Amino acid sequence: MSGAGKLEQADAYLAHLATQRKLSAHTVAAYGRDLRELAALSDGKAWHALTHFDIRRYAAQLHGRGLDARSIARKLSGWRGFFAWLGQHSTLAANPVEGVRAPKRAKTLPKALSVDDAVQLVAPAAPQAGAGEPARLCNRAMFELLYSSGLRVSELAGLDREFRKAGDGQPASLGWLELDNAEVVVTGKGSKMRRVPVGSAALAALRAWLAVRPAPADGSSALFVNERGNRVTPRVVQLRLRAHGIQAGAPVAVHPHMLRHSFASHVLQSSGDLRAVQEMLGHASITSTQVYTALDFQHLALVYDKAHPRAKIK
Repeated sequence: MSGAGKLEQADAYLAHLATQRKLSAHTVAAYGRDLRELAALSDGKAWHALTHFDIRRYAAQLHGRGLDARSIARKLSGWRGFFAWLGQHSTLAANPVEGVRAPKRAKTLPKALSVDDAVQLVAPAAPQAGAGEPARLCNRAMFELLYSSGLRVSELAGLDREFRKAGDGQPASLGWLELDNAEVVVTGKGSKMRRVPVGSAALAALRAWLAVRPAPADGSSALFVNERGNRVTPRVVQLRLRAHGIQAGAPVAVHPHMLRHSFASHVLQSSGDLRAVQEMLGHASITSTQVYTALDFQHLALVYDKAHPRAKIK
């Protein structure tokens, strides 16, 4: 079949999408681009002559050109719909796109700060105009603890000053600080409890905060409270950290989970102990923790590129 004949059939399908299925002009145009690309990939081969193996080869070619898996999956979906329509209007033996899958999508690595950026972020901040000393000390203690112990923001907000049994209208503590042991006890996902060490910088920040911490207004033992004595919420921690990151000149928009990722990456870089990192993060499966080995490799590759005289050809 000539290229013109193939495009005529593609145009008929596009008209069907526009008039019968009432798809938007933008969507129809996208389908048109994908079909023209398939026509170019298949060159002089007729639509009816294309096989399952042809489509797999075309998908591999697109992947080799650097097209991401999401875009390839979208094209395959469009092509599949076209051949399904063609089969209803001609003697197409089988849909050649059926069973063809796009390449697996690469997992997005969590974003982590460099060691220098993380330390600078949680280091003592200069007092802000209009900001009270208790609020500043509370922020510093929260941010130091997030980075020191890799807590989830919900675990941080739920911490109590010390363990407290249920009573007086208050539930039993699900997470608490053990200052003398330099540990926090938290209840993570799946109601799994774990102990995590607290570093010396975080301990110092916590002691400074506890010296000015107002009594919780609800009679609880909440560790982190606002100026009215109410327990801070995860959203408040997020907003405070974001504002602090901007003030501190952080290279990216900072959120609490980024400090958790930074904690895991930096501990792994120093120790190489994946199991220990898994326990401290509270991951049920080592698979969840293994993503940080990729971050560790990226760090090593960056060091290599900068330091090795033969890393790059000049």
